[in-house]
Amino acid sequence: MVADNLRQVQKNIEKACLTVGRDPAEVTLIAVSKTKPVPLLQEAYEAGARCFGENKVQEIMDKYPLLPSDIRWHMIGHLQRNKVKYIVDKAAMIHSVDSLRLAQTIEQEAAKRGVRVPVLFEVNVAQEETKFGLKTEEVLPLVQAVAEFPHVEIRGLMTIAPYVNNPEDNRGIFRELKKLSVDIAAKNINNVTMSVLSMGMTGDYEVAVQEGATMVRVGTGIFGERDYLR
Repeated sequence: MVADNLRQVQKNIEKACLTVGRDPAEVTLIAVSKTKPVPLLQEAYEAGARCFGENKVQEIMDKYPLLPSDIRWHMIGHLQRNKVKYIVDKAAMIHSVDSLRLAQTIEQEAAKRGVRVPVLFEVNVAQEETKFGLKTEEVLPLVQAVAEFPHVEIRGLMTIAPYVNNPEDNRGIFRELKKLSVDIAAKNINNVTMSVLSMGMTGDYEVAVQEGATMVRVGTGIFGERDYLR
């Protein structure tokens, strides 16, 4: 099931790219494996998945030693500062930086381990009260401040769009995040690339790809419904 689902998602990404003249190689599929057991992740790995996304630090810690070492773990959930030290040398990318204090903690812990950590700034484009993330007008000042940190690499932006029945309803959200990334990239700030746009999930990733996503985070579409009791 997982292998078939993975292939179908990849086909959908390719189709979405072709409709807007993009190269499918520009889009990285992150298999969102939160709450899923190791055997399911292994199944996805054997089907070709190499990037896995987790919401909780503890899940990365638990799964990291049990799965192949070439997996790239993406921290996509809200990150508490007191948990940074556990994953700063394990996460290939942290998608959810939403404050200067969190960025400072990542810098401090990365410096201790002698690593550089790629990060994305989480933007609450829709300004939903129930979600974390920066307001769009807060992003540039934070980018400018964090760009000075030697152990943090600013790679781009992330958003969690609203849950909608019609994915077209989120097209404007994705378009706004893309515009923000282009505007920031145009400022040519050192240590800032804006090469990554992490947006789009199971319900709307095809629209996100059409609007410029370079990473899509798909969980249910690959692994099935999550176990919310965990």
